[in-house]
Amino acid sequence: MKTLKIHKNDNVAVMLEGEKRGHKIALRDIKAGENIIKYGYPIGHALIDIKEGEHVHTHNIKTNLSGLLEYRYEPVKIETAARKKGTFKGYRRENGRVGIRNEIWIINTVGCVNRLAERIAKIANERWGDKCDGIFTFVHPFGCSQLGEDQATTQAILKGLVNHPNASGVLVLGLGCENNNIPVFKEVLKDWNDDRVKFLIAQEHEDEIEAALDIIEGLVDRASKEERVDCDISELVIGLKCGGSDGFSGLTANPLIGRLSDRVNEYGASTILTEVPEMFGAETILMNRAKDKDTFDKVVDLINSFKEYFMRHDQVVYENPSPGNKAGGITTLEDKSLGCVQKSGGGAVMDVIAIGEPVRSKGLNLLTGPGNDIVAVTNLSAAGCNMILFSTGRGTPVGAPVPTVKVATNTPLAERKSNWIDFNAGPIIDGKNLDDEFFDYVIAVAEGKKTKNEINGYKEISIFKDGVTL
Repeated sequence: MKTLKIHKNDNVAVMLEGEKRGHKIALRDIKAGENIIKYGYPIGHALIDIKEGEHVHTHNIKTNLSGLLEYRYEPVKIETAARKKGTFKGYRRENGRVGIRNEIWIINTVGCVNRLAERIAKIANERWGDKCDGIFTFVHPFGCSQLGEDQATTQAILKGLVNHPNASGVLVLGLGCENNNIPVFKEVLKDWNDDRVKFLIAQEHEDEIEAALDIIEGLVDRASKEERVDCDISELVIGLKCGGSDGFSGLTANPLIGRLSDRVNEYGASTILTEVPEMFGAETILMNRAKDKDTFDKVVDLINSFKEYFMRHDQVVYENPSPGNKAGGITTLEDKSLGCVQKSGGGAVMDVIAIGEPVRSKGLNLLTGPGNDIVAVTNLSAAGCNMILFSTGRGTPVGAPVPTVKVATNTPLAERKSNWIDFNAGPIIDGKNLDDEFFDYVIAVAEGKKTKNEINGYKEISIFKDGVTL
């Protein structure tokens, strides 16, 4: 049987063929209680004696993780490459930020206007969709009957979307009686370009649809005059995400995305890694790559705060991987996390961002938030990501408001779900180097190449919630 040993110290290998592709096999006899080593790190311990050649999975492994931990800053030396120069064709906005799409977005202050916004977007696309990159709305159930942090989170996410450079123009659509009504939301926005951002309160118009369409027609006319210009690659912001992972995620697609992250960081671009629960068990790798002690402390707080969130709700901190992950060969959270953090590459962690905050730093950033796919891509979009690189071993159609590049971890998935998958990382398992091809593909997407989520119209958001709904 063909197998792959990832690290010289591993006592398991990954099976590359047969029904158990992506699962682990013991390379030697392993005693009960002994650590299972993969990627050079423990991914749990043996529950029973395991013989050489036996299948190693949930029936004979248990996680080593439990509770809150104390951490010590042990920085690793990171070599910094000479700054590279390069450009792509993007849209330079009036505030200096760069977008990669020229879209019109309808942002709802409250879920009560969801269907209204969809009707407006449908009619607007029929009338003027060919004059820009499309008119879109992203429905959500919030903006009213929320208290405290939940209300603030909703407002922060919506603010991030209103300010997103992929949108040439934005219509902020409100109902009129909601907690997050337009006058209140304007206080959150603080500053906006009156030519780019327009507001409409549905309760104040006899025909709110025609009133909205009048506004959108003007926004489309403005967008139609925008042209792509040379922009520095340093101005790109790229999200790093995985979903529906399998045993090949940490071997093919995630390391490919990690090398892409390192490469664009050398040009001065920003990349953002999220999914905090999927850092548990591999967090010290990120902590010790923090640029300084203050950033290390931020990463520690990021990890422990999310563990405390689980504990406040009396949930098991390490309730992961998902059933689909396990079917694909991922056994414990350490196993999943060590594969997940491959997307971060090897660069220094420059900053930690809260939900709804915009990216501030060039290089690799960490963003708080859960691993839930739709919530995570929403958080990345609101942070300012122009696009998201999304690896998957099981397949998923989900898409963000921004181009969402689905990277298959294995060739059978890429061939079976070609309507979802944008790039196949499967050949890496056979030794093929796809780094240049993937970089060229990402630049092509930045310059207008449509991803499958765009072609299919799969664009959605889900806003993080942690409190009371009235």
